[in-house]
Amino acid sequence: MTRWWSRLRPDNFTLALLATVVLATVLPLSGAAAKGFDRFTDIAIAALFFLHGARLPRESIIAGLLHWRLHLTILVCTFVLFPLLGLATKPLAGWALTPELYIGVLFLCALPSTVQSSIAFTSIAGGNVPAAVCAASLSSILGVFLTPLLMTVLAGSQGAMANPLHAVGAIMLQLLVPFVLGHLLRPWIGRWIERRRPLLRYTDQGTVLLVVYAAFGESVSEGLWRNTPPLSLLAAALVAVVLLAIAMPGIGWLARRLGFNRADQITIVFCGSKKSLATGVPIAKVLFAGGSLGAIVLPIMIYHQIQLIVCSVVAQRYAKQNAEAAQQ
Repeated sequence: MTRWWSRLRPDNFTLALLATVVLATVLPLSGAAAKGFDRFTDIAIAALFFLHGARLPRESIIAGLLHWRLHLTILVCTFVLFPLLGLATKPLAGWALTPELYIGVLFLCALPSTVQSSIAFTSIAGGNVPAAVCAASLSSILGVFLTPLLMTVLAGSQGAMANPLHAVGAIMLQLLVPFVLGHLLRPWIGRWIERRRPLLRYTDQGTVLLVVYAAFGESVSEGLWRNTPPLSLLAAALVAVVLLAIAMPGIGWLARRLGFNRADQITIVFCGSKKSLATGVPIAKVLFAGGSLGAIVLPIMIYHQIQLIVCSVVAQRYAKQNAEAAQQ
């Protein structure tokens, strides 16, 4: 029981997310303070992606790009399979899910893979770590372009989205340009950043908390909790569970059918089934600047916690199977 509770217990970051939502509900910013805080979050997001770019080794990019079949499979799972699953939830829109939560589910399905946890779980499970580094990073970079375009196809004019071309330009300026700049400066600052790995983790999490506070504060002022019934929140959580329950076994089956070895199968399962909260919240901030941002990011926040719990269990199972095979 203790072991299962340790797996199901929310981690510190999830508890911090919940505390941030409560704080934004009780003390939302408005007026000049909200605008100033919004500019500060923009700077924090740019710094985050600058650090990500400086951390990614050039050798991993080159080695990973040579494994094109693996990367193509992960990209298809991330940007084709998940959007199709998102469209399958359309019958729930309007009665089980509020319009904003439904847009949030579509947005969740259009997001790129997460970077840090995909690599961490792949490593724990004994997968192809260099390929995971490249695959997750490539997914995040392509998400700058593909997520706004996919949302245009999936949601149309719903959700008060910005013009997709303008959104791509704004997202590139805020995310991709700092990432490329950081990578170009890696020869000079890469070792310093590698010696301070916790810096990237705390910057990652801190930036998400800042954006979530700003997004929920604005949405609370616009009536987020008044317009979101508890049953709709429960429905959003169930949708997140079902999405992961379909995606992970389905992606594993696809990887086996395509003839990948075990290490590559593990990489495909983790990189193809995970969705990035750290990338998703900044993209949502640009894409839904005029919409109910708080409700739209709720599904990815819920999915984030569920994927951490499930992937932790699955990674340990893979590791146990690898150990047993090595003993035999």
